[in-house]
Amino acid sequence: MQLIRRILVVIEPSAENDKVESLAMRRACLIANATNASLHLLICDIKFDHSDLLTTLKQDLQAEDFNVTAEQEWHESVHQTIIKVQQAEGSDLVVKQHFPDSTLKRTLLTPADWKLLRYCPCPVLMVKTDRPWKGAAVLAAIDVGNPDGEHTALHASIVQYGDTLSQLTGIDLHVITAHPSPMISAADPVYQMSSSVEARYREQCRAFQTKFEIDDAHLHIAEGAADVLIPYTAHHLKAAVTVIGTVGRTGISGALIGNTAEVVLDSLESDVLVLKSEESLRHLEEQLARV
Repeated sequence: MQLIRRILVVIEPSAENDKVESLAMRRACLIANATNASLHLLICDIKFDHSDLLTTLKQDLQAEDFNVTAEQEWHESVHQTIIKVQQAEGSDLVVKQHFPDSTLKRTLLTPADWKLLRYCPCPVLMVKTDRPWKGAAVLAAIDVGNPDGEHTALHASIVQYGDTLSQLTGIDLHVITAHPSPMISAADPVYQMSSSVEARYREQCRAFQTKFEIDDAHLHIAEGAADVLIPYTAHHLKAAVTVIGTVGRTGISGALIGNTAEVVLDSLESDVLVLKSEESLRHLEEQLARV
């Protein structure tokens, strides 16, 4: 979080009364206060004029000594608008309130928030609750079963973000990694017994445990599916924010973003911060450069 200099805050007013949901703004202000980042307010709307609202919000924030700019914009869809503005402003973080779609709608159409998580080339904080961060827990979810360089770098980034959040807001950092069930037929004897699988995963965690001073009580290694264990552990810890990542080049099928982050977005009872690997970011930036 210490690298965040500019935060893009997505404002979603009601067209009927021009009131604004404040959860995203509240989180963005908390982070901006801690990092001295500037704020850029964005309303994605082509139908109604929200200039009066943006002026009021901007003035109120400036009165609190925030460095803030604002605009209303539209480019084909919500997620495309957010990404185009993020690129134009050079924002290091997007903060948006998450509004879950119905199961039927998710079956027929890919939710806009899923698209934002897939294609936005910077971290995205999806705000889901008004639960105070201070005094709560942050859960960093990693997959140490993939020890290649790209995954290892992403793990370090996830834990680093979690650690910085814990320092900035006074919340406890917990780390979770899920491991597969043992298989008698596995070629590697390590993966034939549950105890040896857990021991291997625990050993993979030692380096960042030492670096970020995470004791065993704050490290959760469990057998099962990540998209089940992450929400369960977050609920048990009463986590205020869960940090998760993806190495998927575009975040489509087969990548962590498709199998985990999108699935847990609605099931998690916490805010969700989604990060991407460096390779994913490079690929997305190359795509955007061709648009």
